[in-house]
Amino acid sequence: MTIFSKIIKGEIPCHKIAEDAHYFAFLDIRPLQRGHVLVVPKAEIDYLFDLDTTLLSGILPFAQKIAKAIEKVVPCKRVGVAVVGLEVPHAHVHLVPLNQISDLDFTASRPTFTPQEFEETAQAIRQALADLG
Repeated sequence: MTIFSKIIKGEIPCHKIAEDAHYFAFLDIRPLQRGHVLVVPKAEIDYLFDLDTTLLSGILPFAQKIAKAIEKVVPCKRVGVAVVGLEVPHAHVHLVPLNQISDLDFTASRPTFTPQEFEETAQAIRQALADLG
């Protein structure tokens, strides 16, 4: 069982942003930027392109709503999308607020946030998501 499956099942705490029957979104605990969210299918499948076509075609519309909420909360030019897939053997999409291309550098040093800052960010994104309907 992957760490993401344990997060989805509630065995490991997270700062959940949203979920539906097929997908789960939460703040990355090692974010590239404030508001960095991971979107994962609930099905434990290692590689994004091994998802069946229904799951694959549904992940971006689910992520789109979250990206729009992130933009309301975190000042940025846009929300970038990255699929790397090497860190955890569970398909996932990174949503990262961007002001410049280097904001998406996974090798750069990463900012740190307190548990309270993580929760405030998560709450603000959840509220923006609710406001968007």
